[in-house]
Amino acid sequence: MVLLVVMGVSGSGNWDGNSTMQMIIILERIERKCQKGYHSLMRIPWLCALHDILRREDASRQDAILACSALKKMYRHVLISGASATESNQPQQPGENPALKILFVHLDGPKDIIAGRLEKRRGHFMPPELLKSQFDTLEPPSAPENFITVSLEKSLPEIVLEIERAILRGEALLE
Repeated sequence: MVLLVVMGVSGSGNWDGNSTMQMIIILERIERKCQKGYHSLMRIPWLCALHDILRREDASRQDAILACSALKKMYRHVLISGASATESNQPQQPGENPALKILFVHLDGPKDIIAGRLEKRRGHFMPPELLKSQFDTLEPPSAPENFITVSLEKSLPEIVLEIERAILRGEALLE
């Protein structure tokens, strides 16, 4: 069973043409519409709801792929641990669910390429002018987080192959 969260700044997950990844990015767009104008603490309930979805899929032994910007380390921690992540000084209580084993796939690339993608969008709530703030907010994943960074300059088939290789190498912490 694999739990993946595809993350990155707005525009990092969009390719020309129809693709599976574009369908996944619909979740990201819903997330961003729900969060428009929210400060960090206002995002916590939304992230907890996404954690609950991942927890349900994990309990059902289902693979799951979620697209979520997850720009900050704290956001990723909430996706892994739920509401208990906000109480960082509290040890895990007996009977609490253990942290989820999620592989974060960070889609990374140059600002100019992502800006070009945002420019091509029509009628989208995320204007290209806000891309700088996305990069300013981004806390790229780092050890000990479970992640891979994939260049969005690669083709979609190459990105999928890189993710598959990470899963086969055990980076997804398969159970």
